[in-house]
Amino acid sequence: MKIWMPLLVVATLAVWILNIAGAQHKPDALSSKLLGLEKAWNTAYNRGDVAAMNSLLADDFIITVEDGRTFSKSGYIALNGNSTVHVEISEMSDVKVRMHGNTAAVVTGIYHEKGTSKGNRYEYHDRFTDVGMNVAGKWQVIASHYAIPASE
Repeated sequence: MKIWMPLLVVATLAVWILNIAGAQHKPDALSSKLLGLEKAWNTAYNRGDVAAMNSLLADDFIITVEDGRTFSKSGYIALNGNSTVHVEISEMSDVKVRMHGNTAAVVTGIYHEKGTSKGNRYEYHDRFTDVGMNVAGKWQVIASHYAIPASE
């Protein structure tokens, strides 16, 4: 009887540890929603879809772009609705989601964009940080920051 109790405790701990380790490798449903939100925003941006961007971005959304300027939601959408900008490539990689409970998340990654603005070619290679929040049952981006990595 004395041997069974320690064995039972060890077996229970082993099962508990394996469950925790396995859970850390399963894609989380909320993280998947955030990745979907990022993809939808990127697609809307690439297509210049003002209605989609209006839905995906929170009313008090703010973004800081590569040169340090900040834009509100309306300013950002107006900037991207500009017909003189034509995005050819807009892609994200190394995207990571960090959940903070069930209502907030931080998304980081690498961003690459290429296109023309007022007839001039441009290309960005950035790092980005986005903050998502569940607003009244709907995930939206509330803040975004883009920065050009320092040269190594």
